[in-house]
Amino acid sequence: MKTFFSNYTMRCSRHTVALLNAGLRMLLYCVGGLLILCMMLVFFGVGDKPELEVGWSPTRDDLVRAKKILHEGAKTKPDEVGIIELTVADLNLAGNYLLNRYSKSAVDLEFKHNELRFKVTMTLPANKVGKYLNVSFRLGNVEGNELPVITKFKAGKLLLPAKLAAFVIDTVIQHSSLNEYFILATRPIKAVKIDAEKLTITYYPNKDTLIQARNFLTHTGDNSTLNIYQQKLADIVAKHDAAWRLSLADLLRPLFELAYQRSTLENAIDENRVVISAINDYVNKKETKKLLSVPDSMPATGQQYSAFLYKRIDLAQHFIGSAALTASVNKQAAQIAGEEKELSDAQGGSGFSFIDLAADKAGTRFGEMATSSPENARKMQKAMSEIKDYSDFMPDPRDLPEHMNEADFKQRFESVNSPVYQDILKQIDARISAAPIYNAQ
Repeated sequence: MKTFFSNYTMRCSRHTVALLNAGLRMLLYCVGGLLILCMMLVFFGVGDKPELEVGWSPTRDDLVRAKKILHEGAKTKPDEVGIIELTVADLNLAGNYLLNRYSKSAVDLEFKHNELRFKVTMTLPANKVGKYLNVSFRLGNVEGNELPVITKFKAGKLLLPAKLAAFVIDTVIQHSSLNEYFILATRPIKAVKIDAEKLTITYYPNKDTLIQARNFLTHTGDNSTLNIYQQKLADIVAKHDAAWRLSLADLLRPLFELAYQRSTLENAIDENRVVISAINDYVNKKETKKLLSVPDSMPATGQQYSAFLYKRIDLAQHFIGSAALTASVNKQAAQIAGEEKELSDAQGGSGFSFIDLAADKAGTRFGEMATSSPENARKMQKAMSEIKDYSDFMPDPRDLPEHMNEADFKQRFESVNSPVYQDILKQIDARISAAPIYNAQ
């Protein structure tokens, strides 16, 4: 009997080992196949030629509309069914806005034969393989599924089976930082219907999902990091002497000093984005709430003080607003938004102001340099933690023309393409380049 159990145990052990070995081989085959597939995607999908022209050129109205589209779902009360209908124009606007938060990209979407067809080109970080990733795919409704599925997928010229492409995409998302956002975006969605003219989304969100969505669309970075900088801001404001103006430098210097202490090369860009976002929330709080109807996210500070640059509140608002837009979207979007705002003011607002435009351009340069590379992000943190005052990052623009209505602007400058207008812009750029912060880079 003892011999029988001994032999039986040995046979079981051999079977177990054989099964483990077979399972391990299957796992290795799957991983190997996935790696080969990813290499094929890189080989065929990455190259030096973009299939779509990158360099999104939104107007100010485009940016406002894109943010409203992305906040549409957050208007629904928790535990209530909501429906969103999006046209092809809405989807292209929202898609380009989202992708250009991270790199110069282009998205082209269209409805055809009750499918949603995507073409995407993304600019990649510096590498030896290629500058651009080009992919195209189609989504369609399949009987029995409430959510659309991939019906066709191409990486460059490589056509992949739809199910295989879906598996690869799902695997990549699950094992990357995109997973959290993917879950957040898809968790409340109950059905998506694609027809010839629109996309209809039916969703059922809970309270936590709505809060997470608002935080994601309003800020960059995780909430715990944002809370740290918001609390630091609240402490600064609470200790401010009411007899003095609150300088924007008094907010930027200590927060970038804290970012320098907290950061490494790996997370410096993200920390800078959160710093700029937190300060913009405080400085432009009224404008942000009016525009997007977002909830208060700043800790209570008691007394609220406006931030100033050169004794002007509007300069601080323009500077940090453009910096935030550049850090979260891109430089081009910020420049266009600033110029569009001034042209709009010339038609019926406070008038066209090169002073405001100078603050926009300086803020754009600031946001770009703070997030352009890990090395520059660290340099900016160190330099900003050592500034003397705001003249280190914002040159004095008060001698520039302002308060011009449309007729005055046309008489003096004709248009934004005229040589005299371009000369003023060159002067502004030269002043910004001479400021210590941008010189140090």
